[in-house]
Amino acid sequence: MKQPEKAPWYYLLLLILAGESVFILPFVLQRVFRPTVLKVFELDNVSLGLCFSVYGFVALVSYLLGGPLADKFQPRKLIAIALWMTALGGLVFSTFPSYFVLQVLYGFWGFTTIFLFWSPMIKATRVWGGKGSQGKAFGLLDGGRGLVGALFGTLGVLVFSFFMTANLEVATLEESRFAFRYVILTSSGIVSVVGVLVWFFMRLPASLEKEIVVEKITVSQIKEVLRLPSVLLLMIIILCAYVGYKITDIFSLYAQDVMLLDEVASAEVGTILLFARPVVGVLIGVVADRSRPSLFLFLGFIIALVGSLVFASGMVANVSYFFFLFSILIVALGVYAIRSLYFAVMQSGRIPLVLTGTAVGIISLIGYTPDIFAGPAMGYFLDASPGLKGHQHVFYMLAAFSFIGGIAAFRYFQLYGKPFNENSKTS
Repeated sequence: MKQPEKAPWYYLLLLILAGESVFILPFVLQRVFRPTVLKVFELDNVSLGLCFSVYGFVALVSYLLGGPLADKFQPRKLIAIALWMTALGGLVFSTFPSYFVLQVLYGFWGFTTIFLFWSPMIKATRVWGGKGSQGKAFGLLDGGRGLVGALFGTLGVLVFSFFMTANLEVATLEESRFAFRYVILTSSGIVSVVGVLVWFFMRLPASLEKEIVVEKITVSQIKEVLRLPSVLLLMIIILCAYVGYKITDIFSLYAQDVMLLDEVASAEVGTILLFARPVVGVLIGVVADRSRPSLFLFLGFIIALVGSLVFASGMVANVSYFFFLFSILIVALGVYAIRSLYFAVMQSGRIPLVLTGTAVGIISLIGYTPDIFAGPAMGYFLDASPGLKGHQHVFYMLAAFSFIGGIAAFRYFQLYGKPFNENSKTS
């Protein structure tokens, strides 16, 4: 019997490169350079959080409408267009526009990175993983994206340090803007180049391209997806997991506010955290495929809960730099393990491959609502109680969501813990 054609290895490599590049401008630079971003755009934490909310509102609609789009068109074309449009937004970003224009820009990025990009990326990864390597596929995707993000962060710190001629502690607004503009423009240029590579090289065998596309999405197909218990549980799991991922944005700020490190040292902490993501993603993906991904999903929430309670207790203050990094890595282990696996369990959850885009759109409609509320909530806690106290409140929020997510993940494990093959009958 002839073996079904598979996507080539470099297909996933380009997917990984694209998968993080598209989020560099709206998210990764803020994660690595949060104190600098607040300074050069003259924002407080709440104002930056509201920019993320605008992104989140646009993304909310984009998830739902973009899902079926991913089932009708080839992922390669949608992903390349998304990268080019996102890079164009970077040119506006580099002018340090007014707050209103900045909010509009985040809305534009909500469209380019979600409507055109998100569901195609998840569907393409599932296609590459086939029936037996979903954990590896999504683990490599998220781990690889983490590595790309870390490399972007490292490059950004190097570019910023090179163009920052003044002492960081006394640098003027214009001096900081001059250096950070080069970080933005460098990132935009690289994102554009990745778009070109995806358009020309991220191709599937012709038979496989036809197999994963449907001519028309019907109401009955949407109802079929909505009836699956796995879809509802994944909504809750991803919502709780994404709160944890959003909270990793504040670690560089924690380094400055609580550990009293300077701008570059704080950015380096954010970059170190980014390097933890590829290690966790790859290891957890490979290990989960040998066991049951849904079990490791549950364990990830347990670890995230423990790590968040360590920070919420106030223990991580006036401590050594080593203990600070160790505490961060506990949270990172849990958060990144969950993030690597929550789409890897779609196969065991009986979600049809050809309707992956539609399912991802429906799940993401609820699952990624933290794009709307997490930023302002964190900003409120941090600005209302400056210093350690505000950060403790943020980590109590993480603990609460980790607990709820853990319950949903445990239920998913109970229902779908056994491996599932779409071509076999299930008991």
